[in-house]
Amino acid sequence: MNALPIHPIAETAETVTLARADFDALTSLVEDAADLTDIEAVKAKIAAGETATFPFRLAERLLDGDNPIRVFREHRGLGLRQLAVQAGVSPSYLSEVETGAKAASIDLLRRVGGVLDVSLDLLVGDSHQSH
Repeated sequence: MNALPIHPIAETAETVTLARADFDALTSLVEDAADLTDIEAVKAKIAAGETATFPFRLAERLLDGDNPIRVFREHRGLGLRQLAVQAGVSPSYLSEVETGAKAASIDLLRRVGGVLDVSLDLLVGDSHQSH
């Protein structure tokens, strides 16, 4: 690692005065170190199976307002009827939720989330609307 050429302007036993550029460089290094620590923590969670990753296209669909149940169902390769049977709900109700005709109950979201292996927080929000 290359050392930064930091040149104190003044020093006492308890303080060091730095030029703004030197201070900003040190602050940037601290922020970078914190970011790297966060990245390593996420990598460890992924490796331990504590968190999931999804393709960028899936995130784009969610950000575009696509129904989360439909997005994750299709990502998992399930048809609407398959998911409905596995979640113990009627296909017509699930279809109405996916199209935004009906709001999803918490019970439905929990059942669907269990089948799709998706946390409830990924299914709530705008999951009641279709765009």
